[in-house]
This record gives sequence, C-alpha cells and structure tokens, in this order.
Amino acid sequence: MIIHEYQAKDLMRQFLIPVLDGKIAKNIPEAEQAAHELGGNSWVIKAQIHAGGRGKAGGVKLAKSIDELKVFSEDILGKVLVTHQTGPQGKKVQTVLIEKGCEIAHEFYLGLVLDRKTSRLTFVASSVGGVEIEQLISENPDKIVRVAVDAACGFSPFVARKLCAGLQLKGEQAKKASEIFKNFFNLYTQMDCTVAEINPLVLTKEGEFLALDAKLNFDDNSLFRHPEIAALRDETEESYEERLASQYNFSYVTLVGNIGCLVNGAGLAMATADIIKYHGGEPANFLDIGGGASRETTERALSLILTDTKVRAILVNIFGGITKCDVVAEGIVAALKNLGTNVPLVVRLEGTNVSTGKRILEDSKFPILVAENLIEAAIMVVKSAKAGV
Repeated sequence: MIIHEYQAKDLMRQFLIPVLDGKIAKNIPEAEQAAHELGGNSWVIKAQIHAGGRGKAGGVKLAKSIDELKVFSEDILGKVLVTHQTGPQGKKVQTVLIEKGCEIAHEFYLGLVLDRKTSRLTFVASSVGGVEIEQLISENPDKIVRVAVDAACGFSPFVARKLCAGLQLKGEQAKKASEIFKNFFNLYTQMDCTVAEINPLVLTKEGEFLALDAKLNFDDNSLFRHPEIAALRDETEESYEERLASQYNFSYVTLVGNIGCLVNGAGLAMATADIIKYHGGEPANFLDIGGGASRETTERALSLILTDTKVRAILVNIFGGITKCDVVAEGIVAALKNLGTNVPLVVRLEGTNVSTGKRILEDSKFPILVAENLIEAAIMVVKSAKAGV
C-alpha cells in the first residue's frame, strides 16, 4: 500500500523524525490560507500523487509571494502529471502540500529496504541527495553507502556510526543524524513498511536535519494490525481495476501495455511480463492469482483483465502445484461462457493435472490457443495483440 507524502510526514512526526510544518489544500483559497497560517515569506507547493518524479513534471514549485503561491497552486491543482512512475496516462493532482521554505546547506539521501540477497534490512544512504537513487547508483556508485542491520541485534550504535562515517558526518551532526537513523528504523519495522525513503534529507544552514520529502510503502498483508494505515488509502489514486482486484484479494498492478496477464506466483508473473516484452509486446498488468486459485478465482481474474479496455490479447500462464491445471481450465471456460469476449486468449499450462486441463480447453470449442511452452505462448500472444490493434 502506498500513501501520500503529507501522510508519510505525519507518521514521521510520530516517530520523532523532523519534518517541516505543512498544510494540505484542495483549492486556491485553502492554499492561500495555509500560507498565512504557516507564516514566512516563501512556500513550497508540492503535488500529492502516488508517484515520484513530481518535480521534473512541474509538480513542485517555490513561491516567493502570496501572488506566486496562488498562481502556482492553480497551475498544479487539476493538472495531470506524467512522470517516469505514472506511465503515459499520468495522474491528476487533487491535493497540494504547502510548506514554508527553508535554507538548505546540504542534501542527503536516506532509504531503508529489505535486501533479498542477504535477507537483511539495509540502509541505503548517500551524501548526494535530491536525485533519483537509480540514477545515482548508475552514475556514481561510489557515492552509495549500504549498511545492513542484523536481525538478531536490531538497530545499534554501530549501524549509526557506519552510516555517519559513510556520509562524512561528525560531532553534533553525527549525533543528530544517528537519532534520525534509529527513529527511521523503528518506523520501518513497527509499521511493517516495505520501502521507506527520505530524499532529500537536508541539513539546514542552522545545523538542523529535516526530511524534506517522504515516501512510505506498506505490506498489504500487515494492514489487519494497522487499521490507522489502512485508513490512509486513497482510492482516487488507483485504477478501477486495482480497486476491483483489492476486493478479490489479488496482487494487481496496472501497466501501460495491451496484453493482459493472468499468472499464479509473483516470480512467474514477472518472468511472464519480461518474456512478453522480449518478444515485442507490452503487458497491460501484473496479476498474481496466488498458489491455491480456484475455478471462481480464475473466472474473476479473467473478468478483471477484461475490464481494461486497452487489452487486445490475454496470456494465461499457470504452473500447477497447489493450483491444479484442470481447475484453472474450468475457470477459463466458465469465464468465456459468462463474458462472451472476442479477445484472443493464449494459455500455457504446466504441472498438476496438465493433460486434463488441456483437454478441457480443447473440448470447450472456444478459440483458445494452447501453447506448449512459455516462449511459444509469448510469441502467440504478441502476434494476437498486434493483429487486434
């Protein structure tokens, strides 16, 4: 689950991570009122959408007068921002965050994520902040500091010292930064985050650290014990398909292509998307129906994919373990009977009861293309999608 920057900053305040005072606004009068209440003579107006790259897309502006603030707020509110994370369709800005400006002496990057290679929570930090971390890793890998946290020990002064050494922080600065590192780790672990990022973490000219931006993502599977986080969900930031998938408890992400994907298993779903792209196609979604999919699950998943009007072909890629291929085949046939779609359907089945599953598809009399392997399936579905354009 993703939340907005202003919501993430509210959580950071609770964990004693210093952030600027800010107020949200949904129209120009609210923006002007926010500026007057915050005081000062300069303000930053920041678009609130579930995507990074807002600044480059014109979604972050510095106003040096109330008149400028009103003009910039009007320019941002209602605008569709297109960033590298939104896809070409972009996201419409319905809320802005107004914060008082501050004088920056230096910008840092601070992130915390689970490193799946080492199975450890790992701090990723840099003395170069305010840029995309992917760009920084590519262009200046020597500027990246990585510090893993031992699960048995948890956060310790040793971790703080390594981070400070990597960021060349000493004395009072190191003391203040270490407290932020500890609180940041506590936030991540106690709230079941999957990603936590401050970019930039700034040192002001007054010698104080501030989280000028904040990104927090949460494990959906943990929301039952964090109702206060679940309440922060903004459905207006989600597509209709994503909202429907949430009701079905599917792992679903809308993508920009025209080939619908129905797969069991997250790794297999990513491999399916990769091989579709390798053969010249573009996946329309990431959809993992899970390891124990039923006939009803399969039927719902197909109906979900078909709600996306840009889908021109569908690839069903199932590896039968707990999920049985014949059960999935029955779900496919039932869905086609109920939905009556003309969208080409390519199916690749492998594993438990695969022969029975294929026979069910063949006996259905529907124009289903059954592939013998994943490469063949990818070639078939890409060809079908292009023919249907």
